[in-house]
Amino acid sequence: MSEEIAKLRREMETLNAHRFVRLHNSIPKLILFQLMRGMAFGLGTLLGATLLVSWIVYSLSSIDFIPVIGEWAAEIVDVITQKAPDS
Repeated sequence: MSEEIAKLRREMETLNAHRFVRLHNSIPKLILFQLMRGMAFGLGTLLGATLLVSWIVYSLSSIDFIPVIGEWAAEIVDVITQKAPDS
């Protein structure tokens, strides 16, 4: 019985040494980790959406053989270039 308790104690020490447990034992560390995680998620979402939308607009603007879509895409490009700050 004491051998099983010793094994259990060693396992608990191993689990408590893991980064996940150390991080969640401290409220300030947990808050900082979640803040950084949220900022990284937001930045990744913003960059991904920007690249996706710009690629879609660029692809649609190069479609000239379909008059309706080509004109619509050209209007979108014109609006975007008018709204963009001069750089």
